[in-house]
Amino acid sequence: MPVKLDWKRERRWLASFGLALAAAGLVRYSTQGEWTRLSEILLIGGGVLFLAGLVLSYRDMVAFFSVRSSRLGANALTITLLVVVVLGLVNFLGYRHHKRLDLTSEKLYTLSDESKRTVAGLKKDVDIIRFARTPDAAFKDLANEYANAGTHVHYREIDPQEKPDVARQYNVTHMNDVVVSAGAHNETLSGTGEQDVTNAIIKVTRDTVKNICFVEGHGEKSLADSQQDGLEGGDKALKGEGYDTKSVNLVTSGSVPADCNVLVDAGPKQSLFPQEVGFISNYLDGGGRALLLLDPETDPKVDTILQSWNIALGSNVVIDASGVGRLFGTGPAVPLVVDYGSSPITQNFTGTMTFFNLARTVSIADKNKSEPEGIELLKTSPRSFTVPNLKTNEVRYDPAKDQAGPLSLGVAAERHSGSGDNSKSARLVVIGNSAFASNQWEGLQRNGDLFLNTVNWLAQDEDLISVRPKNPTNRRVILTETQQRELFFASMIFLPGLVVISGALIWLRRR
Repeated sequence: MPVKLDWKRERRWLASFGLALAAAGLVRYSTQGEWTRLSEILLIGGGVLFLAGLVLSYRDMVAFFSVRSSRLGANALTITLLVVVVLGLVNFLGYRHHKRLDLTSEKLYTLSDESKRTVAGLKKDVDIIRFARTPDAAFKDLANEYANAGTHVHYREIDPQEKPDVARQYNVTHMNDVVVSAGAHNETLSGTGEQDVTNAIIKVTRDTVKNICFVEGHGEKSLADSQQDGLEGGDKALKGEGYDTKSVNLVTSGSVPADCNVLVDAGPKQSLFPQEVGFISNYLDGGGRALLLLDPETDPKVDTILQSWNIALGSNVVIDASGVGRLFGTGPAVPLVVDYGSSPITQNFTGTMTFFNLARTVSIADKNKSEPEGIELLKTSPRSFTVPNLKTNEVRYDPAKDQAGPLSLGVAAERHSGSGDNSKSARLVVIGNSAFASNQWEGLQRNGDLFLNTVNWLAQDEDLISVRPKNPTNRRVILTETQQRELFFASMIFLPGLVVISGALIWLRRR
């Protein structure tokens, strides 16, 4: 017996079936990430069946909505659909114009000033490519921060097993390698932190590499020294920003090498020879740039250079009597600086601190002179003063011989000569301490930033001057044995006992 179809009944399900097919097409597209022929057939066919079902069921729909309860249900459905549409629109706008809030005190999940400045100044496209089979959500968020900070940065993930030719193109040898690429320059990251990415961007986008030359031969701090008094940390930081570093002996070289973009003399313990002082003077007269870190209780014999640059080097030791250093485990012979001069070197230092273990004064000799242009960078607290040396058991301020704070610990000066194509701009920075840049002190507060920013300014790389990426504050609470016992007694005995006694008293009163 043949089965007869009741089209009046079956057409009621036509719209539902078409809606289900359309939904299946959308789900398939969302999971695969691309339109396929099957997804298109499901979506288009489902849409046609849905519309056909509505047309064929027109009279039934009119009769259904003429009932009051149906109208109320339809209103509720309409409101629900409107809410869904509004939420979808908000989600779409959030995706296209998203904004993240970083609520950490150090802004750990926001790009630092250095990174933003680096990305904003890009003139060429930079690709950040992660070669892996599985995504890394944390690194993807970081890479997207770079992409959002500038239009020239792009991020993508590639499976090296699916595309081995691309992996070979970028010399990828390990799974999860991250490569930063700009044109023909590629850099494989050694880490996946913000500083690693920013340093790589700087390296691949710079057309020339500048040399930072460190003077040796007079007991200066060494680039290869990993001990507390060495400069290994500063050396790595400079190389991370795209510089080359090397040591030079002015006596054997007979002059400042021509390829030195910046000359650094970090803490000479013995005096320089007159010929060496002449080499440095000639280098500066020719438009060179130099950084002199001169510790107290030494005589580097560079007076002729400093006099020509209107800089006064004090024969003293600065004492900080404010007592603030005790909060950081330092003594009065470690001046703390929170007051900075108006210079690109320290423009982002407001509200931060730098420390100088054994420092001498460095100031502008004649403040009425306009040439060379000089800025006193670092000012100590008003409760600081100078003493001739630290050879006495008791350090006291003598108004007749000593200077009272605030005291200047460093000067940045610039001198212009010539005009037109022959114009030259020489720069000199003198700081009365070298320990702040050493391995022991460069990680404290903004000491490392001061050293790097000074070299950046001297090398005329002002786009790199900033505050570097932050590290999370150590908020661990370390308790003594006595404090641990007190905490145990309060939490395990006193408070529970108080609750039990209170409950007993309430129970007795209610009886």
